[in-house]
Amino acid sequence: MLDADFFRRWMTATAVAVDGAAARLTELDSPIGDADHGSNLQRGFTAVRTVLDKEEPDTPGGVLTLAGRQLISTVGGASGPLYGTLLRRTGKALGDAAEVSGAELATALRVGVDAVAALGGAAPGDKTMLDALVPAVDALDGGDFAAASSAAEHGAEATTPLQARKGRASYLGERSIGHQDPGATSSALLFAALAETAEATS
Repeated sequence: MLDADFFRRWMTATAVAVDGAAARLTELDSPIGDADHGSNLQRGFTAVRTVLDKEEPDTPGGVLTLAGRQLISTVGGASGPLYGTLLRRTGKALGDAAEVSGAELATALRVGVDAVAALGGAAPGDKTMLDALVPAVDALDGGDFAAASSAAEHGAEATTPLQARKGRASYLGERSIGHQDPGATSSALLFAALAETAEATS
């Protein structure tokens, strides 16, 4: 069972991962976006760490809801609302339980991912963060955090040959082909941090 402390450590691990990958995320964003994905997420998850230390929510849902709210208020561009929606809706789906199972987290994450799809009007194959999120949640249904991380990573890599059909990159048409999507790449970091946190807990 996963408690609030697990979720705080997951968000902290994500912040550390984003810090380490910020330059690469911005590099990926340069040819097909606004060259700010790494710096935006870095600012957002730094703020998440700060607010979680200050407010210390005592439920898994409370941790994710607060983290999502902070991202929406801190991060500019599309990534703030999208990541914020993912975490907020996942947190709300978890409710007020003091502990949740891996299966319950998978179910809640699917609610969050569906909300991201609705907000962005995107689907898998459109070269967006959904190309990492959807396979990750599918893999997590079996309760395997490492498999979810691997699925997200493979999903992100598989965006390289795709033509973007949604978001800023879609304006480039065929010129978006050949570049790995930065949103899918950062989504893979989120699941890598989840797998790392789960491994450290076991």
